[in-house]
This record gives sequence, structure tokens and C-alpha cells, in this order.
Amino acid sequence: MAALGALQSLIRRLATEMRSKYNRKVSLGDLLTDRWQNARDYGFGAGSSCYDNVLILGDVRVGENTWIGPNCILDGSGGPLIIGDWCSISAGVQIYTHDTVRRSTSLGSDPIDKAPVTIGSGVYIGPNSVVSKGVTIGDKAVIGAMSLVNTPIPAESRAWGCPARPQP
Repeated sequence: MAALGALQSLIRRLATEMRSKYNRKVSLGDLLTDRWQNARDYGFGAGSSCYDNVLILGDVRVGENTWIGPNCILDGSGGPLIIGDWCSISAGVQIYTHDTVRRSTSLGSDPIDKAPVTIGSGVYIGPNSVVSKGVTIGDKAVIGAMSLVNTPIPAESRAWGCPARPQP
């Protein structure tokens, strides 16, 4: 029990330091890890950061100075998921390179559909957005919060909605 008490004390101290330094409360994993080291451990580009609670599967490549927010899913299990430099992938964003729609509705007769996803440099993806397999988002595009991106988004455009469409 002494070890448990020591661990709880450490967690409280780390939480207090985080609150004092950054005015935020984070998950236990994020108290114990460094976002920039997490990104380096995944082989992401220099200056990128990735919260501990991000789920990363398969072939995920991230450029330099890109922020991957908390509670994201980066699923490169259906082909490469490539994210460029200077991107902001906001909290709760989900990016997939596969789906199981046809497999499920065919009762397993059809295969899992797979296609790579490419996100250019300087892209902002708003909180809780979903990017579907096969999508390309061009450089400097902005995706609004809670959008479903299931078609290509041109460079420098602003898109939002369900499904997301470029705005005039």
C-alpha cells in the first residue's frame, strides 16, 4: 500500500504542476509522457507533438511542426495516412484509411475497403471532424468543426458540414 500512496502522491504533484504551468488538467498518460517525445517515438517530423491518448494504427506519417490534439484516431491500417507540415489536427479528429461498410453489409462476403489519405501542409482540421478513406486535403485548407470529409478538398479552401463542402 505504501507504493500506491507514493504513486498517488506523484500523480497529484504532476497534476498540480501541469495546472500551475499550463492551466490545464490532462489524462494520466499525458501527465506521465511528453507530447514531443511521443511524436519522436512514432517517427513524426521535428517539432511535432502528439498526446498520449491518441490512437495510432498502421502506416501513419506526420511532417514537421504538426500538432495532434487529444483523443484523436489516426488509422493508417488501410494504407498510408500522410499528414504534412504545420498542421493542426484538433481534439477528437478521426482519420481513417479503411472502412468495413461493404464487409458488414455483405455478411463478410466483400472485403474491407482501403484507400490512403493525404493531408497537405498548413491544414487545420476542426474538433471532432472525421476524414474518410481515400480523401486528399490540399495545402492550407481549413476544415470546420464536426465535419465529415468524404471527398477531396482543394488547397486553400474552407470546407465544413456533413458532408463537408468547400464554401465560396
